[in-house]
Amino acid sequence: MWNYPDILAHRGGGKLAPENTIAGLRCGLEHGFRAVEFDVMLARDGVPVVMHDPYLGRTVAGAGNVFDYDAAELVTMDAGNWFGARFKGETVPLFTAFVQFCKDHGIWMNIEIKPAPGFEEETGRVVASLARALFGLEIARDDARRIPLLSSFSPVALAAAMQAAPDLPRALLLERLEEGWQDQARALQAVAIHTSHKHLDEAQARAVKDAGYGLFCYTVNDPARARTLLGWGVDAFCTDRIDLIGPDFA
Repeated sequence: MWNYPDILAHRGGGKLAPENTIAGLRCGLEHGFRAVEFDVMLARDGVPVVMHDPYLGRTVAGAGNVFDYDAAELVTMDAGNWFGARFKGETVPLFTAFVQFCKDHGIWMNIEIKPAPGFEEETGRVVASLARALFGLEIARDDARRIPLLSSFSPVALAAAMQAAPDLPRALLLERLEEGWQDQARALQAVAIHTSHKHLDEAQARAVKDAGYGLFCYTVNDPARARTLLGWGVDAFCTDRIDLIGPDFA
């Protein structure tokens, strides 16, 4: 069962703004999006930051791994200039700052726990514990439309999140639905399956829904494909093309 928004802006502003930045969130808002998918990993000192890659060089200038730097160093690094000169000076956000912006603007969150290799358990535990503290009031009110959904490709990270914050919902991320997916989802007490739309067929979509799980796809940028997926019973998806696929598309 899916109790959340249908269309999410991928990493904030999709293709229109630097990913996983506050500028990206502002861009999503300008296009009417009040639901976002974003990535969280740990800095060297164990502080969660909003980044996708476990290394510098693609979206953040520099060299080495994210876990080679403390959060105080990462938040001074430029995460916007790679995308365009007008975003120069847009920095790596702390997880807490990103969440606060979303809460202030009524943006629902799918928080992808993105551990660097070797940090799976710690990342799942820290991110879930902090999210639970940040959303204590929403959890107490059992307000599903305001409580974030935690997801991850790492079963270890999700298991740690389940232990740390059992009252936060979890989704299992799988590139492909292969044999044993339901056993994994059941063990993690997941409420949803998140998977690549590229490898999904109608029979698989039906199987997920018949098993009682919400079904979410990443990253859907073609309106025709989006309509096909929704016709199969897919509940929701994220998109980079927030200019082509609006928040009310479903």
